[in-house]
Amino acid sequence: MDGRPGFEVGPLSSAIFRVARLHKSLAARLLRESGLHPGQELVLMTLWRDGPQRQVDLVRTLDSDAPTMARSIARLEKSGLVQRTPSPTDGRALIVEATEASLPLRARVEQAWSALERLTTAALSPRRAAETLSLLAELEAGLQVAADQAQ
Repeated sequence: MDGRPGFEVGPLSSAIFRVARLHKSLAARLLRESGLHPGQELVLMTLWRDGPQRQVDLVRTLDSDAPTMARSIARLEKSGLVQRTPSPTDGRALIVEATEASLPLRARVEQAWSALERLTTAALSPRRAAETLSLLAELEAGLQVAADQAQ
């Protein structure tokens, strides 16, 4: 026994929790110089890649909950990195768009994510990294099925 919580009754779940916590912490450190908090870069990356979209679509795309997304977008908007405007076709919906002020951050965010990927896979061969990605996709699919059935 190694003394870590959940080790005996849920060793895989415990390991996933620890890896996720370390990964998020490292991401926060790498993003610190850009002034972003973890998760905010995902909103910007999605908007840079896909263009303006409804806030509810960002919630779905990033598998977030509405209150968390609203807070994140509000902070980004206060920083001048995104703007929200009413949808021209649906008065209840807000369209979120990355502003010109966000564009200089794109290279820094992408560099941070590249560094995070390198650090995450540093101990793995390219083959093991690919296998790990495949295994994580299988775990995610299984967990999604369980989550869908629980609803």
